[in-house]
Amino acid sequence: MTDVRENDAPAALLAAPQSARRRALVLGAFAGAAVLAFTTAGRLGLPYGLSAISPAFADAPQGGGLDAFLALSQHLTGRTSFDPVLGRRVYDTLSKSDSQFPQNVALLNTWLQGHGGVPSDTITQALQVDQPPLAKTVGAIMRAWYLGLVGDAPHVQVVAWERALMFDPVKDVLTIPSYCRDVPFYWTQKPGHA
Repeated sequence: MTDVRENDAPAALLAAPQSARRRALVLGAFAGAAVLAFTTAGRLGLPYGLSAISPAFADAPQGGGLDAFLALSQHLTGRTSFDPVLGRRVYDTLSKSDSQFPQNVALLNTWLQGHGGVPSDTITQALQVDQPPLAKTVGAIMRAWYLGLVGDAPHVQVVAWERALMFDPVKDVLTIPSYCRDVPFYWTQKPGHA
């Protein structure tokens, strides 16, 4: 057996405790910066899930009209605005598919005013316990904005495709599949140069 003394150890081994302290300091600084960033985002009410708790919903329009629907949609999706033509189309189609929709929008706005601290991604879970019809309305609104679909099978209507919110996260790298690029089932044929 060989006896390894401190003088014989490589310099990297001796520097390890100092390197570990430096690493812990840097990681602590990053963790502090992340906490500060998320805390500031929560106070500013930034969109897209940067805030864990939504700001109070006290300034929502009353009633169940288009303006109240758009304010509710902004709260649920975290977006600051919507295309007015698309917003009108989504609201009208949802109203036609459910006769209680305008009343449910008004009830949701009232509920959110009383529960302003409920994060937007858990609203459906919170409503499922007390008010299942309102939870279903939240699901219909989110489905309309993100998938561009309103209604249940076999009576589904497409209200948006290219402007559906599901494409926003990838719009800088993917082409929205808006039409067939060749004859049907073109991908099943061997390429001509093979």
